[in-house]
Amino acid sequence: MKKVLIAGESWMSYTTHVKGFDSFYTSVYEEGVEYIRTAIEKAGYQVDYIPNHLAPEKFPFTMEGLKEYSCVILSDIGSNTLLLSPQTFAKSIRTPNRCQLIKDYVEQGGAFMMVGGYMSFTGVDAKTRYGQTPVQDVLPVQCLDTDDRAEHPEGVVPIAVKEHEAINGLPKEWPHFLGYNKTKAIPQGEVLVTIDGDPLIAVGEFGKGKSAVFTSDCAPHWGPPEFVNWQYYNELWKGLLDYLTK
Repeated sequence: MKKVLIAGESWMSYTTHVKGFDSFYTSVYEEGVEYIRTAIEKAGYQVDYIPNHLAPEKFPFTMEGLKEYSCVILSDIGSNTLLLSPQTFAKSIRTPNRCQLIKDYVEQGGAFMMVGGYMSFTGVDAKTRYGQTPVQDVLPVQCLDTDDRAEHPEGVVPIAVKEHEAINGLPKEWPHFLGYNKTKAIPQGEVLVTIDGDPLIAVGEFGKGKSAVFTSDCAPHWGPPEFVNWQYYNELWKGLLDYLTK
């Protein structure tokens, strides 16, 4: 059985509650990986998941570690989480550049996908900054240099613009999304589905490997209930994974 690694899709929230004179605090840990993980498992893949708070130490530091997987997926996880391991940030010890490692993994025959979110591509306040890392060299789109969020509270509906095996079987009618990461099409990539004229799904071949992007969210909030409960939701991820790992 082919193995897929998903990193990201988790967060912690710390809330201040003010009630008149008094205040108190609550904290919560949450994950948004359930929808995409279930879809990929139903497609016949084994999924290993590393949430954001564990990724600095648990995301593979070696090519051998990455090559255990047929595909690596980054979803809503910033480049700093991969670049600044505790050994480097806290102890000034040299460690492998895991953004460079992902590039090398793809060029040596691996499969890679980036899924959108506030901490994907360039991200909120331009903090994610994958365009400034070697990962950009194996993305089938160009990241922006500024905050790339395209917020659409009114809803925006994707349009399939090209036939391709990665999206075979998907209908022309898609549910709406509430936002996405804005990127630019590049000659090395093939845009299959657009959203408000920008890439939603694009694929490309780099060296011996392949990569894909899905520039909106695989879960709320950009991916509303109409999307995550869409009857073709599972087929979408199956098609992309089957193409990438073929």
